[in-house]
Parts: sequence; structure tokens; C-alpha cells
Amino acid sequence: MLTALRSPRRLKTEVLAGLVVALALIPEAIAFSIIAGVDPRVGLFASFVMAVTIAFLGGRPAMITAATGAIALVIAPVAREYGLDYFIATVILAGIIQVAFGVLGVAKLMRFIPRSVMVGFVNALAILIFTSQFPHLIGVPWLVYPLVAVGLAVMFLLPKLTTAIPAPLVAIVLLTAATVVFALNVPTVGDEGELPQSLPSLFIPDVPLTFETLSIIAPYALAMALVGLLESLLTAKLVDDITDTHSNKTREGWAQGTANIITGFFGGMGGCAMVGQTMINVKASGARTRISTFLAGVFLLILVVGLGDIVALIPMAALAAVMIVVSIGTMDWHSLHPRTLKLMPRSETVVMAATVVVTVATHNLAYGVIVGVLTAMVAFARRVAHLTNVEKVSEADTNRDGQVDTRVYRVTGELFFASSNDLVYQFDYVDDPANVVIDLTAADIWDASTVATLDAIRAKYEAKGKHVEIIGLDGASLERLDRLSGELAGAH
Repeated sequence: MLTALRSPRRLKTEVLAGLVVALALIPEAIAFSIIAGVDPRVGLFASFVMAVTIAFLGGRPAMITAATGAIALVIAPVAREYGLDYFIATVILAGIIQVAFGVLGVAKLMRFIPRSVMVGFVNALAILIFTSQFPHLIGVPWLVYPLVAVGLAVMFLLPKLTTAIPAPLVAIVLLTAATVVFALNVPTVGDEGELPQSLPSLFIPDVPLTFETLSIIAPYALAMALVGLLESLLTAKLVDDITDTHSNKTREGWAQGTANIITGFFGGMGGCAMVGQTMINVKASGARTRISTFLAGVFLLILVVGLGDIVALIPMAALAAVMIVVSIGTMDWHSLHPRTLKLMPRSETVVMAATVVVTVATHNLAYGVIVGVLTAMVAFARRVAHLTNVEKVSEADTNRDGQVDTRVYRVTGELFFASSNDLVYQFDYVDDPANVVIDLTAADIWDASTVATLDAIRAKYEAKGKHVEIIGLDGASLERLDRLSGELAGAH
């Protein structure tokens, strides 16, 4: 950030990026307030407070945090059924839960999200950003379409001539001027809802501090905390990949919670990282520091409180054009190329598709990611399970009569619940000799299910008067077998 402050060129990029994001935040915050069933000011104040707070506390520079649709959907029933005070109390409690999760290191679980889920997350996000513009493109005056076309042309062609000024800002200013000069009758930001006339003030929710209150708001607060953290951490990882830098996910986790607590006490609806606005900031405008995030919040407050009459004149067509360009830039087109799909393992394509379909169907990125991770886990378990092999070793001890006295089985692979369940059927209990050796030198035991299976194999042989010896284990596998063997009988 200090480097940006010393460089006029970099500082200009950060300032203009913050302005573009602020303009894009206004209709989104109003729309999300309507989804949540609260006054538009609740969403606008939340976006201002969260953006400014996260600029100082967050672990991912240049990421935009504000009121979001995912959060609005989760906690909308509280406002509808119990009123604004309970709604704000839910936001504050969700923030406290997020801080606790952050301190406990829940962010480290991000390492278990595979690349195919991340690709699905990005592609689903691009689709949602694009489809979210349909209300501004369907059933509107015909003049909206040429305005959108001009906006798209400006944003695609201007960067080829100069990058001194962000193309989205030029498009917004140009289309707003055209709308005012020619008195075009098209939907504007002012049509989306009333803009606030004053600064946010301290708000203490008037709810009884009882167990009954907690039982009402806790389920929604927990859901909000989980959805917000998941979306924020995935967005942080996405920005990491775009900027080729690393961010502190643990810090981002508790910072998101702190921002929600603060915004709740200022009457805001809470939120999390906004992927669309973050892409505008990082990808379309080239911002890289906390300056752009901080200024996005400051500009938002100045625009809606001090310049509300001017902001209300911005045509929604201009903002729709910006979001369409963002959606195109967000989509991972390489992942959809026929050659890529042909080379990619089918299981990973299925994981990506599951993430996209569930996310688009539910309009909830968290649901899509959860389903994607579960699908990836099942696919991984099936793949690893098929790598387990049991073979009879041809060299076996014989007695003095030339008869086989000992049969040796060699087991290879990773033994866990998915691969060990069929293990019990791989042995010849009737025809094997009196002594059986199971060689696990090339195998590992990962769970109690495998130990229970080995106990079952021993029991089957012993029922026929035969002795079983398990060899070849060491380290954690041997310790697990010694500790659990014989202790699992009769378990349910």
C-alpha cells in the first residue's frame, strides 16, 4: 500500500477502481435489501461499513466486501417474521460466530476444496452474474439495448487504445451523460429504491437477552456465518490466483466476522466478499491494494448521501453492461474447451458440473461448493478403492508330505472404508491350508472399518480351525491395528 501511495500512476488506478466499484455497489446493495425485506438504506450502510472495516482488518487486499445476495437469502426470514431488531441481532451474532471460527482456524479447511470445485465455483459465478442482469434487460424500453451495446463496445475497445482510465468508469459516465442530454426514458438507479439522506448512526437492536431470542436467531446466524465465510474464502483464493499472491485466510475469516459485528451496530444487514465487484476491482480496473477497497466504501457513502440526486440518474443499462463484461471475464473458458474436457478425467468434469448446476439452481454459491466437495470425495473414494488388490503368492510353504502348509496373500493399496468393505470376500476360507499369512507391506490402514474387516477375516478362518498372521505393517498403520483389533466386535 505504501508503494501505491508513492506512485501517482498506481494511486490513480486504485482511486478510479474504488469509484467504479462504488457505482456498481449501489444498485446491488439496494436489490439485496429488497431481497432481505428491509429498507434500502440497511444494505447501503452495510456495504459502506463493511468495505471500510475490511480495508483495515482483512487478510486479502483489494477484495470487496459488502452486502450480498447469498446473505440476504439466508437471513430474509428473520426480517419477515420477527422484524428489523431481530434481523440486526442475527447479523451481530453471525459476526461473533465468524470471529470464533476464524480464531479456531476454520479457514485452513480451504485446502480440502479441490481445483475442479474452484473451477465450477468460478463458472457458476459467471453465470449468476450474467443472469442477475436479466431483470434490467427483459421487459424494458427498447432504448436500453442500444445503451447496453454502446457500453459493451466502450469496455471492449477502450482498453486497446488506453488503460489510463478504467473502461467501466468511462462507460458509466458516457451513458449517464447521453441519458441526461437526450432525456432518454430508461430505468435508472433512482428507480431501484430511495437513497439515504444522512450518515449511518449507532443502532442497538431492541431484543430481550433471553434463551428464546437465541433460539430464534442462532440457526440463521450460524447459516449466515458459514455461507459468508465460505464465499469470502473462495473469493480470496480466486483473487490469489489472479494476482499471483498469497493472502491470510485466517485473518480474513475473523475480519469478516468483525466487519459484520460493526455493521450490525450501525444498522447494516451484514454481508461477505462480493465476487462480482471484486472482479471489477481486481480484473477490470487493475486494483491491487487496500486503498481501492477503502475508497469504494468512502465513495459509496459520498455518492449516496452527498450526490444522491446525480447517482440516481445513472441508467441501469450502464451497470448491466459492466456486469456482463465482468461475467465474461470471470468465466474459465479454457475449462469448457472440448480439448480440455477430453483430456480431463471424467470424475473431475462431473465435480465441476455438479458445482455449477447446484449453484445456478439454488442461486447459492455455498450449496454448490458443498455439493461439489462431497461429489469430489465420493469420486476420490471410488478411485482409491479400485487401487486395492489382493493376490495369492505362488511361493508357499509345504510340509514333508509335499502339501501346502501355509498360504500367503499379498494386499496392496490404501485400506479404508470404501476399499476394505469387499476385502473379506477376497480369501478362500474353505480350501486354504491351516496357516494363512496376510502380507500388508504394500498397504496402509487408515480407519477402524479396515481393522474391523481384518478382524472379520481372522474370525472366518478361526471358525474353520485355521490360524491367520498379519505381517508387514509399521508406523501408524501398525499402531492403529494393535489399538483397535478385537475392540470393535459387536459395535454398531
